[in-house]
Amino acid sequence: MAADSKDQRGAGEAPRLPGEMLTAHLLAMLKDWSGYGYELAQRLEEAGFGRYNTGSLYRMLRQMEGLGLISSLWDTSAGGPARRMYSLTRAGKLFLDNWMALLDFHRRTLDAFVGAAAPTRRTDKDSKDREAPRPAARRARPRKPKTGDDHE
Repeated sequence: MAADSKDQRGAGEAPRLPGEMLTAHLLAMLKDWSGYGYELAQRLEEAGFGRYNTGSLYRMLRQMEGLGLISSLWDTSAGGPARRMYSLTRAGKLFLDNWMALLDFHRRTLDAFVGAAAPTRRTDKDSKDREAPRPAARRARPRKPKTGDDHE
C-alpha cells in the first residue's frame, strides 16, 4: 500500500500550493500591493501554506515575470542591498481574473453537486410524518375447515 502525500510530507507540515495555484495566489497577493520576494514568502506562510524555499519562490517569480504576469524593479531606497520589488501587470490581472472566474465556476458546480448528493436533514418528527406508507401485509387465504371427509 502506497503512503499518501500527507505521510510523505511529514506530520504537521503545511500543504503546498501546486504550480498554477501558487501563481494565482502570488498574483492575488500582488493585486493591490507591491512587495519583495521575502514578504511574499512571509505572507504565504501566514496564509497557512508553510515555509517556501526562497530559491524556489524566486525562480517562480522570475518565470512569472518572463510570462509578463508581474514586473520587478530594483529598490535601492532602503539601506542595505538592493531588493527586487514585484508588481502585478495588466496581463497578470487578466490571468488572475480568468483564474477567479474558473474557480467560481468550479465552486458553483461543486455546490450544486454537494447539494444534490447530501442527505436531507430531517427531524425525527419530520421523518415520521414523511415516511412512505408501508405496503399492506399479504393476508393468508382462509383455510377451509377440516371435515372428516378430508384426507391429507
